[in-house]
Amino acid sequence: MNLKLLSLGCLIAFSMGQVSAEKTYKYRVNLKDKEGTAFSIDKPQKFLSERALERRNRQNIQIDEADLPVSKDYVKKLLKTGARLVTTSKWNNTVVLEVEDTLLMNQIADMPFVTKVKKVWTAPDSIPARNANRKKSVTNEIEKTGQYYGKALQQIAVHGGDSLHKAGFAGKGMHVAVIDAGFYNVDAIKLFEGMDLLGTRDFVNPASDIYAENGHGMMVLSCMAANAEDAFVGTAPEASFWLLRSEDADTEQPIEEDYWAAAIEFADSAGVDVVNTSLGYHEFDEGYGGYRYRDLDGHTSLMSHSASMAADKGVVVVCSAGNSGRGAWKKMTPPGDSENVITVGAMTKELVNAEFSSIGHTSDGRVKPDVMAIGVSSVVSGRNGTVSKGNGTSFASPIMCGIVACFWQACPWLTAKEVVKAVQQAGDRVDFPDNIYGYGIPNLWKAYQKELEKRK
Repeated sequence: MNLKLLSLGCLIAFSMGQVSAEKTYKYRVNLKDKEGTAFSIDKPQKFLSERALERRNRQNIQIDEADLPVSKDYVKKLLKTGARLVTTSKWNNTVVLEVEDTLLMNQIADMPFVTKVKKVWTAPDSIPARNANRKKSVTNEIEKTGQYYGKALQQIAVHGGDSLHKAGFAGKGMHVAVIDAGFYNVDAIKLFEGMDLLGTRDFVNPASDIYAENGHGMMVLSCMAANAEDAFVGTAPEASFWLLRSEDADTEQPIEEDYWAAAIEFADSAGVDVVNTSLGYHEFDEGYGGYRYRDLDGHTSLMSHSASMAADKGVVVVCSAGNSGRGAWKKMTPPGDSENVITVGAMTKELVNAEFSSIGHTSDGRVKPDVMAIGVSSVVSGRNGTVSKGNGTSFASPIMCGIVACFWQACPWLTAKEVVKAVQQAGDRVDFPDNIYGYGIPNLWKAYQKELEKRK
């Protein structure tokens, strides 16, 4: 995701010097099958959590071969060449390897169980150092407004989120994963003090401090998890959160799709109900090319295929449409083209589409974006812990995601795909969807009332 396209508040400038990077390369290796895997479909508890199995059983979703981890035997043979394992994807049946000698990949490509090899990362000449004194900038100065939601009321109320909250549906018991670029200072900002944190994972660099990385994910998270009465309350203040980093803000290379795939597979296996991702990719650094309009079919992009797979596994995925509306590309960015996910465009507080908000449709004719939420002057947390504002579909997505989590809490009998359908049907343009607003602005309080009527 090109973070330069985000609102200025999304970027973190580090002035602590540069760290030299060793010249290494990473390759995505596609495997032929899963022969030699150490797991079996008959014993899913070995690779899926009890909560993940419960979620699937509730939706009558069967365990299949795609759920099996990649072949342990194949991985052993790959590592015997001297390559190092970076990550794997069971849904895509891929392995990412790191090497210094690119000629080694010729040997790997000739292995009988390898179907394809693609370079996805080249080490940059240097990596900016992280801010060791980051917490010193946190003031946590919060202005009380006299209104429970603070300045965030409109971005919640326009979708009936406040009514869901008043009825007791504020996300309690729902597990939400946020896949993003970093969660700068979340551990020091008081707006997050009441957040139920399930854990963190960094798929880019497991040794890093996820709270010292980019601030984009922190701002995204605040749209849902902030819980400071009379100052800033998010759309799902009682939900539980996993914070997962997949975006490498130092470069823009295809490997970030592999990191993202690993992150959403982790979220699925941990039993997450809803995933928000405000990341998207249609072009990469020089030498890596990008996607074409005809690739927006929900499966060509590794990331889109993984998101579509997550939907099939019973996870509700909510993603940003992208901020390319004013540029040459204009279309939504993968994974916004994924099947059975909720792709969110941005609108102003006057409920008019933001000019930067990416448009649809997909190459196979599906309506995108699905719905709209406020993405201009969205209320978010600043890096110093104050209540701030930001622009981008990056914020429209979590605003919607939190309310979707509350809606599913209110309607636990629905499957993930039924939730997506209900959100679409709740849009104010459901009878005449287009490629700018999609199905329009959904009111999920009304959707809840409709689902209750169906059960009578």
